[in-house]
Amino acid sequence: MSIVKMKRIRLIALEEDRDALLSSLLHVGCVEVREPADLLADENYAALLHRDTSQLAKAKAELTELERALEVLGKYAPQKTGLLKRRGTMGERELLDPAAAEAALAKARTINEHAKVLGQLAARETRLHADALALQPWAAYDLPLEEKGTRCVSLFLGTVPAATDVDEMWGAVSETAEAVDIQLLSQDRELKYLAVMVHRSQEQAALEALRTYRFAFSQLKDMSGTVAENLHALDVELEKLQAQRQEEVAGITAFGPATMELKIATDRVEQTIAVESSKERLLTGGKILYLDGWVSVPKIPELEKELGKFDCAVELADPTEEEYPEVPVELKNNCFTRPLNMVTDMYSLPAYNGVDPNPLMAFFFVFFYGFMMADMGYGLVMMLISLIIMKKAPPNGATMKHMIPLLGWGGLSTFIMGALTGGFFGDMIPQLLKMINPESTFAFPALFNPLDDALMVLIGSLGIGLVQIFTGMGISVYMKIKRGQIMDAVCNEIAWYLVFILFAVGLLAGQLKIAGITILVLLVLTQGYGKKGIMGKLMGIFGSLYNNITGYFSDILSYSRLMALMLAGAVIAQVFNTLGAITGNVITFFIISIIGNTLNFALNLLGCYVHDMRLQCLEFFGRFYEDGGKAFRPLSINTKHVDIVNK
Repeated sequence: MSIVKMKRIRLIALEEDRDALLSSLLHVGCVEVREPADLLADENYAALLHRDTSQLAKAKAELTELERALEVLGKYAPQKTGLLKRRGTMGERELLDPAAAEAALAKARTINEHAKVLGQLAARETRLHADALALQPWAAYDLPLEEKGTRCVSLFLGTVPAATDVDEMWGAVSETAEAVDIQLLSQDRELKYLAVMVHRSQEQAALEALRTYRFAFSQLKDMSGTVAENLHALDVELEKLQAQRQEEVAGITAFGPATMELKIATDRVEQTIAVESSKERLLTGGKILYLDGWVSVPKIPELEKELGKFDCAVELADPTEEEYPEVPVELKNNCFTRPLNMVTDMYSLPAYNGVDPNPLMAFFFVFFYGFMMADMGYGLVMMLISLIIMKKAPPNGATMKHMIPLLGWGGLSTFIMGALTGGFFGDMIPQLLKMINPESTFAFPALFNPLDDALMVLIGSLGIGLVQIFTGMGISVYMKIKRGQIMDAVCNEIAWYLVFILFAVGLLAGQLKIAGITILVLLVLTQGYGKKGIMGKLMGIFGSLYNNITGYFSDILSYSRLMALMLAGAVIAQVFNTLGAITGNVITFFIISIIGNTLNFALNLLGCYVHDMRLQCLEFFGRFYEDGGKAFRPLSINTKHVDIVNK
């Protein structure tokens, strides 16, 4: 339960062994390849960094191809998956099989080709529907659209706004062109569709009059045949397109069973991308290559065994203090503390020369969570959910693999605290038994009742908070002494330890005056440490007193949220149980109680986590935590859809 020690690795090998070497590193999974920034500052070394992006770009393009195909399959051929389905397993050699990669990629390209054709058909279908929509208002017109009139008569189609009075317009046009006829074919909310016939000698005069009514020529000038014939032709073509579309969809659905194969292929390509990305960080002069990076110390024997297959020179060295900010961080924890990585990852990884906070806060986090939830029923539900998921389908995601076990530990703590407070879905059982038998006085045995002993719960919350703050101060003292900052530890954490002890002793012994004088002398002697001059020391004393007194007071008071959430959860559960009991009907009672407790459970499930994390990150971490660490990202096999066995 600590930060894994790292060593810097420098390796020189033959260029011809590059691919095999990186494959071996991928297999071992303990080396993070980096660019040797110190060497690249020299132009001669910088010239040896050859970035061959072609293979990396190819792998990324293949990944895009596979992901696009999976998206298409998800739309046209979705596969049924169980809610709790365990991931499949396969060997490393099977995962990295190039033949399987090519086969999957070929299927993906075929699927995407079908999807491309579908897109083209959809675009064509959209245009045909638009053409049909444009023709529909002219359906009553039975002359060929290419007909423009006779030698003496002009014929044309057009539209006017829907509000136009056609009879009035006809009369106005007739005043300038007597030989004119206007036929209303149809209308909609926006336009009226007209067929106009006029003597050719009066055509211009008629058009001038029509324009005053915002007359516009139709967009059917390039069509031939009647409107009915054109609509029929469009329907025929749309039917053909629909048939083609069904064929293409059938071509896609035929690949539905290959969905998992394509998912595994994405995992395969991800490994290729990881290897190709590492290649770009290598220096090569054509004959030899140079690798620089970090390796986790526990895996060095396995790495040395793997490197023994190659003609190479390896140098391992401990990082210097100047390199600490660049050293990647990997946390080593057990089954109890590992789920707390969820909190650490959300906050920030510790510095390499810092301390792993997970084992230090694990007990507090789990205990606080149970303290706030404090219900046997809620705890049982949480544990059951966690156990079922871990048994049926162990999660592998970066978040879920920590969240589900943490849910189980929180459930255990919630159950224990619920047993101490006598809560089982609030007071569901006592309320139910009293409905059945009004003489019933059943109640779960309890060490204390949060509703009756609120003051005791508050004092306990603040006391628990003080213990955690003292723990954080103790860790800070240890780290400062380890670094030789003894006086800093004495004048800060140790001095304030003594302040709290002297105050407690004085309070218990009834000698607050003597304790106060002693505390004042202690603070005057310690709080001006490091300040120059009398004024500097005085300002340092007053500043330290103000900041520490207000800081400690607010931090300790912040733990009152433990009491607040415990009371809130108990009250809400009791209210819903009481509302159910008022009905006097057992079935109604169960419905109201279950609904209410479900809502209460859901709210507290998230609320307790948020408040718990706040206490850890602000009140606890603020005492000792040094963040800023960068996650250790070795060249290793990482999969999303399948578990690797027999590596």
